[in-house]
Amino acid sequence: MKEKFRQALENKKNQHHGSVEAANGAKISAQHGAAQHKREFRRKSG
Repeated sequence: MKEKFRQALENKKNQHHGSVEAANGAKISAQHGAAQHKREFRRKSG
């Protein structure tokens, strides 16, 4: 039974890596695009 789950997990991991490689890295380069516009929190003055 454990072998079945292990095999299913390997298949799941392989599918994920394949989709990223198929995108030619475009998905990875835009992963942290929103981090450049990080919000600045200030205390209330009043």
